[in-house]
Amino acid sequence: MNSHATASSTVSANPDYGMDELRKESRMGDLGVETTAREVRRIDLSNFEQRKAQIADELWNAAVDIGFFQVYNHGISQQAIQDAFAMTERFFDLPPETKALRPLNRNAGWESKTQVRPSVRTADQKESYQITRPRMQGLWPTDDELPAFQSTMLGFESKCWQVGMQILSCFAYKLGFDADFFTRAHDPSKDAYQSTLRMLHYFAVDPALKDQLGLWRAGAHTDFDCLTLLFQQKGQGGLQVCPGKEADAQQWTSIEPADDVITCNIGDMLMRWSDDQLPSNFHRVKNPLPHEYQGPRYSLAFFCQANMDVTIEGPGKKYPPISADDYLRQRIAANFAKY
Repeated sequence: MNSHATASSTVSANPDYGMDELRKESRMGDLGVETTAREVRRIDLSNFEQRKAQIADELWNAAVDIGFFQVYNHGISQQAIQDAFAMTERFFDLPPETKALRPLNRNAGWESKTQVRPSVRTADQKESYQITRPRMQGLWPTDDELPAFQSTMLGFESKCWQVGMQILSCFAYKLGFDADFFTRAHDPSKDAYQSTLRMLHYFAVDPALKDQLGLWRAGAHTDFDCLTLLFQQKGQGGLQVCPGKEADAQQWTSIEPADDVITCNIGDMLMRWSDDQLPSNFHRVKNPLPHEYQGPRYSLAFFCQANMDVTIEGPGKKYPPISADDYLRQRIAANFAKY
């Protein structure tokens, strides 16, 4: 096993780790301006093994450019995606008191309006339910409450993991790691596994509040993980990206939902692991404008987060080593008011 992905019991949390990403979000709360002069590239994953070198080059170039890209021919059927969305809507339709029996704890369970971004310092206008396999005891809805929920969502989570590991194997290749480097680091058979499937429900806009620009469905932020796979539904837009080189000017580009693609972005964990070669860039979910769809928005996000006992250390050792567990603890503490 490559030494950069070995388990470590000696790396602990330390306030001096120089986590600049915890501070830079505080500068990103402005409305900014919108621009269409930016391409979010679409990359074909078909015939993956035969085309891996070409795909790796395309992924790397897109990631280095803006940190976001979309993939198609990814192997997850549209039916599986639709089934996951249908189950997501059914879950969030459960009574609040039923959902409250499964409270969020360390990336597993339900929360509502508790995520406060450093950028805007107001709670995101959403609720979420997070599935992290080893942490789900007592958090699953019963079959009486929601038949087939657990099997449906675990099956979908597994499909997401497979696509995530394919993409990360390309980044391993470009970084000079062996092909299975990130697959070992995200091993779902281990109790230390902490990749997460997050179901998201952004609330319909209250007509009385639609002109309050201070409220965001999700304030500007970067993701904590290595790689995010995001599934959106047609007609339920709002996602915008702002690459780091445009951060000071706050130029935002909308990423329109499409049924045939997965929208992917680099997270802070992989940026650190790559010695900053791969940028983790800001994104947000804006409230719809008065002439836009005002109803609820649902999305599904799979976060590839290295196992707790894995040490994050780049090929050039630009940053001190840190365990994935300590890394996520620091990020969660900075983003959730109660956790």
